[in-house]
Amino acid sequence: MTALGILGGTFNPPHLGHLVMAQEALVQLGLERVLLIPVHAPPHKDVRVEDDPGPRARLELCRLAVDGDERLAVSDLETSRPGPSFTVDTLRELHAREPEHDLTFIVGGDVARGLPTWREPDAVLGLARLGVAERAEVRREQLSARLRGLDGADRIAFFDMPRMDISSSGIRARVAAGLPIRYLVPDAVAGAIAAAGYYRAATGSRAG
Repeated sequence: MTALGILGGTFNPPHLGHLVMAQEALVQLGLERVLLIPVHAPPHKDVRVEDDPGPRARLELCRLAVDGDERLAVSDLETSRPGPSFTVDTLRELHAREPEHDLTFIVGGDVARGLPTWREPDAVLGLARLGVAERAEVRREQLSARLRGLDGADRIAFFDMPRMDISSSGIRARVAAGLPIRYLVPDAVAGAIAAAGYYRAATGSRAG
């Protein structure tokens, strides 16, 4: 049975914080591989058209981000499925495709705190272990208390995540302002963003 980590998100764009999270989960939770799955459309937030180059573009940026690291891979499972991307649907499809995988769904502590509001949260915990990046602002005691009423709440595993103040929204803002994003995203991602003109619509500035 393969221990497979799943890291979902908008990845708009993917940055070094995403890759560090994937790596730390892989090492600390005993995973063999981590699969990045960019969403087609996030179900819990609206994305402005000018801020999103589209699911296919984000998928390609993810592929560029993990290129050369055999521990990481990218799936188009959600970008090829129209409509909002719900975690429970993705986990069910992964189980149906490759039932031999032992799945761990990787999230930050802030995201895990909202698990009770997700679609079928008990089913999510039945389909996958929840790998939670522990940070100072969301401690495991607080999170465990919030999730205690869910079936499968004992299937939560914590791992340490170095504090990295990098966000996709911050990167988009830097591109729009004409500021460099090197060292915040992989070089191949920075090059693709500059070449395609992503995130420049607000000002017409050029990213470095």
